[in-house]
Amino acid sequence: MTTPTMPEFSEVTLDDIGEHEGRVAVVLSEPGKLHPAARRVNKLMRGALLRFAESDAFDAMKDGDAHDLAYPTGMNAKAVQVVRLAPRADVTVARKAGGAIGKSLTDTDVLVLAGPVKYADELALGAVLRAYAFDDHKSSKEDAAPGKLRLMVSRVDQFDGAADRIAAQSEGVFFTRDLVNEPANVLTTTEFADRLVALKSLGLKVKVLDEAALEKLGMRALLAVGQGSEAPSKVVVMEWMGGEKDVAPLALVGKGVVFDTGGISIKPAAGMEDMTMDMGGAGTVAGVMKTLAMRKAKANVIGLVGLVENMPDGKAQRPGDIVTSMKGDTIEVINTDAEGRLVLCDVMWYAQEEYKPAGMIDLATLTGAIIIGLGHENTGVFSNNDALCDGLLDAAKEEGEGAWRMPMGPGYDQLIKSHKADMKNVGGRAAGSVTAAQFLGRFVKEDQPWIHLDIAGTAQVAQDGPLAPKGATGWGVLTLNRLVQDMYEV
Repeated sequence: MTTPTMPEFSEVTLDDIGEHEGRVAVVLSEPGKLHPAARRVNKLMRGALLRFAESDAFDAMKDGDAHDLAYPTGMNAKAVQVVRLAPRADVTVARKAGGAIGKSLTDTDVLVLAGPVKYADELALGAVLRAYAFDDHKSSKEDAAPGKLRLMVSRVDQFDGAADRIAAQSEGVFFTRDLVNEPANVLTTTEFADRLVALKSLGLKVKVLDEAALEKLGMRALLAVGQGSEAPSKVVVMEWMGGEKDVAPLALVGKGVVFDTGGISIKPAAGMEDMTMDMGGAGTVAGVMKTLAMRKAKANVIGLVGLVENMPDGKAQRPGDIVTSMKGDTIEVINTDAEGRLVLCDVMWYAQEEYKPAGMIDLATLTGAIIIGLGHENTGVFSNNDALCDGLLDAAKEEGEGAWRMPMGPGYDQLIKSHKADMKNVGGRAAGSVTAAQFLGRFVKEDQPWIHLDIAGTAQVAQDGPLAPKGATGWGVLTLNRLVQDMYEV
């Protein structure tokens, strides 16, 4: 598993600046204005830093932008990077600035001269998150360990406990990214379950429901998805009960399709290799639970993930099959590639029956339609409860993770009406992400606050981003951790 680099916060030590042998990142806020540590760098560079800080190039930089200067003179550093950031820039901008610094952390030590920046801890988190690299399956790896990150700040006492918080957040995000990036021949349903069981070492209570237990519970919709695979279907339940006794928990439910061929309704070959990420919802739930456990959250939260593989063989479910859910509703399977909702509906019903949660949030890489609607910038948010939904949207905004509320309504139910069963599992191309949410809504009990998050466009991206390289993003770990903190902690 990928281990994040942990930052160290220290007071400014001018003598250390010239001796640093890695990279030096100097945070500046205004043209021509240097804090004491920056003045030290400027002296060692014979005025080059100030000349740049007074130039049109620096003036054109926006908060969060970075620029590498030419090789420094009078210093041991490999390079000097100038980062523009106002002293009270918000969290999102501070993390972006950190991301610009973090790109080099994979192979060298970085000394950040943060000066009076208020959110130096958020800058550090951005650097740590961007330094992620998934190279578990590369035969040729760098011999050097990941670089160290040290931040010199004006007042180190302002950041007491920051390193522990950053560790909990980044460990959760990295756990999610590692799970989503793994190939399906490595991350089987059994391996996935084993990695979650290992979280017991952090204080989580973890139980695994096998196929016999799922059959007994009546989870035949979920089981039907995995019946064409040699990999056994499982449900893993993670409990973190850090809040007051007898307080109803928040339930997080994740879709964990470790590989999705589409089943008998098989997908086109082009791009099918990306379907290793179809367990992104379960990966996010796992990352959130790890973060909550590491920071000893004073809240009660249950994470439940349905782990299956959707494969075509002689035992696979067919278009036209009718399956019975744990709730008892029957579902006509029109398209076996709309399998995620069949997994979620049973796990959601189990979560409500077993835990009677105060709120329930499901996450899934559910529909391509949400990517058509929102691209890769925003997760689709569907909800039956304004208060819970507003809390989620506020948390996403605070964490800089895109989220956009989508409509729901009884008119969409007509699109999944079946003349043979209680409902169909698809409603056609029109409003595809909405009809998927409407389907899931039928498995939400009356008065149960609920959110459905369609993360198909945000769980994995094809280009480098400010806080993550190409591949898995870990979207949602920070947002849901913030939501727990804001709405459920005592």
